Formats: sequence, C-alpha cells, structure tokens
Amino acid sequence: MSKLISCEYNMDTACVELKYSDGSMISIDTIAVENEFADNMYERSELDWLIYNAPLEYVDLILNGDPETYLRTVTEYKPLDS
Repeated sequence: MSKLISCEYNMDTACVELKYSDGSMISIDTIAVENEFADNMYERSELDWLIYNAPLEYVDLILNGDPETYLRTVTEYKPLDS
C-alpha cells in the first residue's frame, strides 16, 4: 500500500484530496456528500467543520464510517418555536 503524502481541502474543486506516494490520488466531492447525507443546515455545518479543520477524519468518516449515524449523534439544534 502506498504512503499517504497529503490530505487537504481544495476550495477550487470543493473536494478533499488525498495524494499517495505512488502518484495516485483520491478526490471526494464534498458537495455530493452533503447532498447525500445532510438533511439540514446544521448537519451541513458539522460536515463543513470537519472538511476545514480535520480533513483526514472527514475522509475516514466518509470512506470507512457511517455518516448518517455520526450526524445524528453530533448535531444539536433547537427548533425556532421552543
């Protein structure tokens, strides 16, 4: 298995990009992920925080984890009428 060289968010493409020592690359379209898993602005905000502050953890969540369970667990919001 190739060694991971970098993992960062590319604002121009809206993708988190992983680059490996053998020259291969994985690119995750963050907009497509949000459209698939985030049901509201609070869940999108949780994913955005990971994208900007912990891109490697974001990649691990998307490729190996369960984003729906993660979002239900960490998202806190209160309806406006409460």
